[in-house]
Amino acid sequence: MSWFEKLKQGLTKTRDVISDKVDTLLSFTKTIDEELYEELEEILITSDVGVTTSTKIIEILRKRVKERKIDDPSKVKELLREIISEILDNDKQSIIPETTPAVFIVVGVNGVGKTTSIGKMAHYLKNKGYKVVLAAGDTFRAAAIDQLEVWAQRSGVDIIKHQEGADPAAVVFDAIQAAKARKADILICDTAGRLHNKKNLMEELRKINKIVEREYENSYKRTFLVLDATTGQNALNQAKQFMEVANVNGLILTKLDGTAKGGVVISIANELKIPVTMIGVGEGIDDLQEFNSKEFAEAIL
Repeated sequence: MSWFEKLKQGLTKTRDVISDKVDTLLSFTKTIDEELYEELEEILITSDVGVTTSTKIIEILRKRVKERKIDDPSKVKELLREIISEILDNDKQSIIPETTPAVFIVVGVNGVGKTTSIGKMAHYLKNKGYKVVLAAGDTFRAAAIDQLEVWAQRSGVDIIKHQEGADPAAVVFDAIQAAKARKADILICDTAGRLHNKKNLMEELRKINKIVEREYENSYKRTFLVLDATTGQNALNQAKQFMEVANVNGLILTKLDGTAKGGVVISIANELKIPVTMIGVGEGIDDLQEFNSKEFAEAIL
């Protein structure tokens, strides 16, 4: 199965609540009028696109219908797909680093699929020809280190770890030395997901960043936030909180195959102005792939 086929299959629940409803609405519509715009907006809002983003999409839609002198309702869906794709294409950045060596710091609350995503990311990058090392920096969650070790084995990459309860910054320090010694291209650092205590999390991330700056000053650095798509608009709120404590410049959306709330991806891209870098639509090691805005828009509409 190609990635696009997998994506389409994984987004079935979201497509059911967006595309099918739009199709039904347009099939009964004879003219493009105010009532049509209102009903389209309602479909988007109830699909977790969010009020702000749904309003923006409909405003752009009105403008384009007028500019292009469209009077056939059947052409509205294509316009919607075009607009959504543009919103999602916000400042797109590949997971592939601009230069190496690179350090990726991965943040996210417990339960979003952070450790699993790191393992899949490592597998993806290794398949692209990069030498990857993992740092087991989530030392506070029971079994997080073991879980990451299993993923390191599955991906065929090295892992640097300490005992549970160790200082995450010390793990990252050792991982940097190991990455240098082994001439690794990319170091991916797991972190503890303790957003309920923002002060601790901020302090921990500050220490990690300070060590990266000092020990790996010429490395290419990025911070990725992992979000669980099944939480819908809560994922957006979570992202806003993380942005207060970390310089997030890439998003990883997980569990899109298990939710009808995939519309939140559009909301996140529009409101946060942070590019969605990778998305997950399954349990398999290959089910986390780079985000493509056109493919996503096509798969949900």
